[in-house]
Amino acid sequence: MEPHRLRGLETATILDREVPVANRLAARLLGLALLPRDRAGPGLLIPGCRCVHTFGMRFDLDVVFLGREGRPLRESRVGPCRIVACPGANAVLELPSACTGSEAG
Repeated sequence: MEPHRLRGLETATILDREVPVANRLAARLLGLALLPRDRAGPGLLIPGCRCVHTFGMRFDLDVVFLGREGRPLRESRVGPCRIVACPGANAVLELPSACTGSEAG
């Protein structure tokens, strides 16, 4: 079952992945934080965003900053309790990292 903050969100296909679009306040503020990895789904697109935090994350994220045309500007693997930014970004794609090395129990 999807977490409440992600239920009913529209989806978009970005980089060949269909992900929910964070167009509500709770989804934008919390993102994938506080969720176990198995409930994070395929990821989350946050439009109009240039900076994300990973406070409350239980697993690493692959963060992809996107330009106006949806092209990747910068990609980073980010562990919990970090802040990352890309001044030229128009959106951020948060993806649960394929690497499970930093998972917290």
